[in-house]
Amino acid sequence: MSRDVYEYAAIRVVPRVERGELINAGVLLYCQPRAYLCARVELDASRLRALDPEADVARVEEALSAYALACGDEAGPLSAESLGGRFRWLTAPRSTIVQTGPVHAGLTADPEAELTRLFDKLVRI
Repeated sequence: MSRDVYEYAAIRVVPRVERGELINAGVLLYCQPRAYLCARVELDASRLRALDPEADVARVEEALSAYALACGDEAGPLSAESLGGRFRWLTAPRSTIVQTGPVHAGLTADPEAELTRLFDKLVRI
């Protein structure tokens, strides 16, 4: 079975940017040879509130859902972009509450299974 290069980044929530504390709330994975781009997100509201009791959980969940929407086929601001262009835009550095971490690479024969593995390892630990 052949393996292809993929890139991924953790999607994180930094409720108080000035403090730098964060929780991982998702994973974004892109595999160009397989035309695959997908984001999986899940917010642990209790962990978020432990970092910032005043955090607006609904707004954070809305911001997180934008990652999954940007990866899909629905019409939106990024829908005209290539999958690689979307990945680059989504992983661009930001000083916002919801942001991605550094981009990492690996090899996989199954991008969907790799996304699940990374999600379990980085988000559901």
